[in-house]
Amino acid sequence: MQIEVVKSKIHRVTVTGAELNYIGSITIDEALMEAANMIEGEKVQIVNINNGERLETYIIKGNRGSGEITLNGPAARKVQKGDIIIIISYGIMDFEEAKSFKPSLVFPNEKDNSLQ
Repeated sequence: MQIEVVKSKIHRVTVTGAELNYIGSITIDEALMEAANMIEGEKVQIVNINNGERLETYIIKGNRGSGEITLNGPAARKVQKGDIIIIISYGIMDFEEAKSFKPSLVFPNEKDNSLQ
């Protein structure tokens, strides 16, 4: 049996931008992506702490060390600059493998989204 489990999480980052007139996606600082073991194009779930919204989109790589977290396209209607969000990706794996799997969890500084 295969199950879906948390693969990676960037916990409590501050949204730095919301660009409605963009194709779509979330732009994430490359350093945060690497720390969380996420890749460009990967599907992610966004959970907005400020308003309870949940949405799915995909990752675009942002400039390394910029702290950028920008929601693009329709997702920009569900967040505002300054909101605190959680970014989660999931993986599908064998049930037995999932029992011992350890996800990549990142807890950046909320003020500037830097790695601590």
